[in-house]
Amino acid sequence: MEKQLFLGDEAIAQAAIDAGISGVYAYPGTPSTEITEYIQGSAVAKERGIHSRWSANEKTAMEAALGMSYAGKRSLCCMKHVGLNVAADCFMNAGMSGINGGMIIITADDPSMHSSQNEQDNRVYGNFAMIPMLEPSSQQEAYDMVYEGFELSEKLGYPILMRITTRMAHSRAGVVTRSIKDENTMNCPPDGRQRFILLPALARKRFKILLESQKVFTESSENSTYNKYFDAPDKELGIITTGIAFNYLSENYPDGFEHPVLKISQYPLPRKLVEKIANECKEILVLEEGYPVVEEQLKGFLGKGVIVHGRLDGTLQRDGELTPDAVGKALGKDINSYYAIPEVVEQRPPALCQGCGHRDVYEAMNEVLAEYKDPKVFGDIGCYTLGALPPFRAIDSCIDMGASITMAKGASDAGVFPAVSVIGDSTFTHSGMTGLLDCVNENTNITIVISDNETTAMTGGQDSAGTGRLEAICAGIGVDPAHIRVMIPLKKNYEEMKTIIREEIEYKGVSVLIPRRECIQTLTRKKKASKK
Repeated sequence: MEKQLFLGDEAIAQAAIDAGISGVYAYPGTPSTEITEYIQGSAVAKERGIHSRWSANEKTAMEAALGMSYAGKRSLCCMKHVGLNVAADCFMNAGMSGINGGMIIITADDPSMHSSQNEQDNRVYGNFAMIPMLEPSSQQEAYDMVYEGFELSEKLGYPILMRITTRMAHSRAGVVTRSIKDENTMNCPPDGRQRFILLPALARKRFKILLESQKVFTESSENSTYNKYFDAPDKELGIITTGIAFNYLSENYPDGFEHPVLKISQYPLPRKLVEKIANECKEILVLEEGYPVVEEQLKGFLGKGVIVHGRLDGTLQRDGELTPDAVGKALGKDINSYYAIPEVVEQRPPALCQGCGHRDVYEAMNEVLAEYKDPKVFGDIGCYTLGALPPFRAIDSCIDMGASITMAKGASDAGVFPAVSVIGDSTFTHSGMTGLLDCVNENTNITIVISDNETTAMTGGQDSAGTGRLEAICAGIGVDPAHIRVMIPLKKNYEEMKTIIREEIEYKGVSVLIPRRECIQTLTRKKKASKK
């Protein structure tokens, strides 16, 4: 055993390697990206041949991880919280089929929406699928949970959802690692057809088994070392806290807890421990990062007579991250703020990099679209989303991965002209291709701009699945090659770009424009590396 300084993401990655995984499957998304990147850079992972290539999207990642589990090997699947929406079909049904080799699914939630469209709490998904969940309160727990979690997954026969948040993913602490385990040998399940073919007749049986397994899951949670009861003398109040919120509570009691505390880091809720604190204390305060998941469950099975405080009654705010100060106020402490946020850093939005090819695309597109009465531009998820901000103000929507094409299609169907979609190369192969197929099938009057910077830039420059193949993909889907136009977004090509954009807007059908110039950040890194 040795102690190392790890990000939460790195602790998870090292634990997975040490636990004997054979593959990690993921699509980059903050704050989960560094898990896969760490494994990609690990000498041990390379020596062992651990799979670590990026998947095209979270759904393909989840399905591939389940396939590896089917073969008896241990697999890790990582994504940010909204990625689980993309993978939900396989995720829900993996709860029905169960697993063979151990499988852990990491959801990295983003309360306060530091880099996300929403701040959903994916513990709701864990309850929805009725599978066991883990939620670490420290980097050491994150390591231990993954290291032991694969064995727990195999023991229970189901995938485990592990929920972390931005602060856990991107803060550092010392972590004691353990000895590395051998990988599982390949061993497909002898009863695979009964478990992994979810035809209705078989799925009904599997659902009954899943329901029966809830007792085992709860028993495991009640006996878990990650769920701890801290007794204290003042039982006027009992505190139930989960995951990283336990740290914020601890900061308010440096000399020890004044009230009984139940720390929950493994789910389903440990009923006996919950009933113990509810029976001993007059009122309950629930401290949890994210939605009032535990709070709502408490009110459901404790019944009347127990007063529960938390996010639902306004004791804590409903949105944003918890902080030690917010927890202190909920405990009735006097909290003084000594420092105000300087105006120079307050509400400072991000901006496209100087020299970014997206800038030239938006400038040319804005000038052409100014010639039309009421153009609408539907955006997507990536660096180019910043085109919504000044000085460009170039897009009218940004909802989810791939929605630019399908929303533009729907708007065009409704009569909007011009209806323009702006999507990045990585997002296009993530979830834009099927929308393009809809457009081709109906010859929708739409102009699609695939702004190709040859990387997944927003999350740090990971490989993009469509690099070098976008024209072939679009032609293969059925776009007329005459209306697949490649441009180089530079100032010297500005007038040519405007001409092409104008011509394709006027074409009554599906047009795909591909402005292609490598991301300025990855290009700079390459140049620096070449000089060493």
